Amino acid sequence: MKPNIQINIYGKRYPVLLEDNETATKLQSLLPLSHRMKELNGNEKYAELTQKLPTDIKVPKQINKGDLMLYKDNILVLFYKSFTTPYAYTKIGTVSNLPDFGIEDIEVTLKEEA
Repeated sequence: MKPNIQINIYGKRYPVLLEDNETATKLQSLLPLSHRMKELNGNEKYAELTQKLPTDIKVPKQINKGDLMLYKDNILVLFYKSFTTPYAYTKIGTVSNLPDFGIEDIEVTLKEEA
């Protein structure tokens, strides 16, 4: 795993432990990033990135609350509930202590940990 970054949501900071892969390294090089993440399926928030990231796409079968993933090569996905899935992602990292944000869109900022 790589050094932590943080995600700020509603003024609260949540640590993100990054995977040791090209996707996480590239995302970290783009920080800080701010996005409005849209609600989807009652279990995830997503935002389209302006830049494509390298991928190592796999079907995880199990998504865990706090997983930060890349869908295709430019969709950042933050899961706030655990469930099984047939979809394929590239894992970027894990967000600690992530609450359930409900069905509202959220404003997030990813940045280096202070």
